[in-house]
Amino acid sequence: MARAGDEPLGAATAAQQSGKSVQVVIPTYNERENLESIVARLHAVLPDAEVLVVDDASPDSTGQLADSMAAADDRIQVLHRSDKGGLGAAYLAGFAAALRGQAEIIVEMDADGSHAPEDLPAMLGALQDADIVLGSRYVGGGQVVNWPAHRRWLSQGGNLYSRLALGVGIRDLTGGYRAFHRRVLEELDLADVSSQGYCFQVDMAWRAVQAGFRVREVPITFTERERGESKMNSGIVTEALWKVTTWGVSHRLRQLRPRKEREKSQLS
Repeated sequence: MARAGDEPLGAATAAQQSGKSVQVVIPTYNERENLESIVARLHAVLPDAEVLVVDDASPDSTGQLADSMAAADDRIQVLHRSDKGGLGAAYLAGFAAALRGQAEIIVEMDADGSHAPEDLPAMLGALQDADIVLGSRYVGGGQVVNWPAHRRWLSQGGNLYSRLALGVGIRDLTGGYRAFHRRVLEELDLADVSSQGYCFQVDMAWRAVQAGFRVREVPITFTERERGESKMNSGIVTEALWKVTTWGVSHRLRQLRPRKEREKSQLS
């Protein structure tokens, strides 16, 4: 597993040079204040990228705004979901819709501006020798801007715990800015993914590692949203703690079984 801690943010975009098509999945819930800005910034750096907005019946009319944007720009599509089913479910619905299309690279990105579209060319360039690229806050060159101390501690502590529990070298398991080669999402059993919140990100990275895909991290600048409210809550933290612990224990037990079997065979 390679980490691109020193990957320059201005790296050439191999995906653009090879003509690979890109679709960016953006889940929304009450992001009316942010949606137009993030899509405009994205198209400024990747003019040919398609955008799929997955809206969970936002009370602030984000879905209607997305529809009007799509009507004016054929690079934008909208998927409406009937209720707020959680971040993981929104991404899974978006991935399924993207896989019904022709995009060769599928990207996940937040709508609130915390993920800078300007970092995406370096991420796509890193896909030249990786199957999945994670935009990472915690490799060399990565940073977090405008986070209060408790949020920084929670994120760094959660990542450290997840890394140790699962025995992986990924520095930022919970980040939600990622680029996938299409085949990764086709081969992973997405129907088996039930995690929500930020645990969804750990779940997807863990499945990819277990499946043998090449995972690479590229530094990004994560900037706390300026408008709207964060979706973080105690339930999200509890889910992640429980599931990561369960996965880690199961993984350790699977590692112990072959050793015990070898010891038995040596004694017999």
